Amino acid sequence: MRPSTTARALALAFIGGLALSATASAAEVRVMISGGLTAAYNALVPEFERKTGHKVVTAYGPSMGTTVNAIPVRLERGEPVDVLIMVGTALGDLIKQGKVKADSRVDLVKSPIGIAVKSGAAKPDVSSAETVKQALLAAKTIAYSDSASGVYVSTEMFAKLGIADAMKDKARKIPATPVGEIVAKGEAEIGFQQISELKPVAGIDIVGPLPEALQKITVFSAGIATVAKEPDAGKALISFLASPDARDTLVKSGLDPIPAGATH
Repeated sequence: MRPSTTARALALAFIGGLALSATASAAEVRVMISGGLTAAYNALVPEFERKTGHKVVTAYGPSMGTTVNAIPVRLERGEPVDVLIMVGTALGDLIKQGKVKADSRVDLVKSPIGIAVKSGAAKPDVSSAETVKQALLAAKTIAYSDSASGVYVSTEMFAKLGIADAMKDKARKIPATPVGEIVAKGEAEIGFQQISELKPVAGIDIVGPLPEALQKITVFSAGIATVAKEPDAGKALISFLASPDARDTLVKSGLDPIPAGATH
């Protein structure tokens, strides 16, 4: 017996309703992210999109500073955003300013600072604070980032080693460009940046992390912007990045995932 026209119409309407519901639940998630997590994030986003149906639109820039792409500058311009992924201290500042929801913060990873030289160049001994000091004194040119690692290297580490004055004329801050690219071009003999930001750069060798006596671990965190139009989809993205499914990718990129619920 053939189904009645009414029954067929009802069935089609039901199927159409399901499709509409699925479409309505898919969101466009706008993200601003700084360099430390970028390589792992770019590898993970397609999987998140496939699993959820959401589309992720990403803007890249440093966590701090005054360059045109810096996340605080983007926010001041009123660029749309749902999720911010950046240096934890900088995210904390945005929370204090009322730009990020305090209860949405999730600390995702810890990131050590690494030392790089041009591919094929002699690798300095960086096993101790003293050998790092000697390597820096011997180098003609040194580069560091304009974000958390560079702030530490230039304002704390050089002073701790007692070489701040010696570094003034040969160490320079690199705004808005990966330090590894400057080293690869031969424009700096030694470069400092988060290991996760050095790893994707071709043409350099990572000598190693800073020794423990000099190391400064940066926490990268995520949060939901107070102006978010898709906060639920944004929370889903943050949860995915903090999940066991993301762990291997984060570790491969030189990051140390922070267990859920841990505070830093």
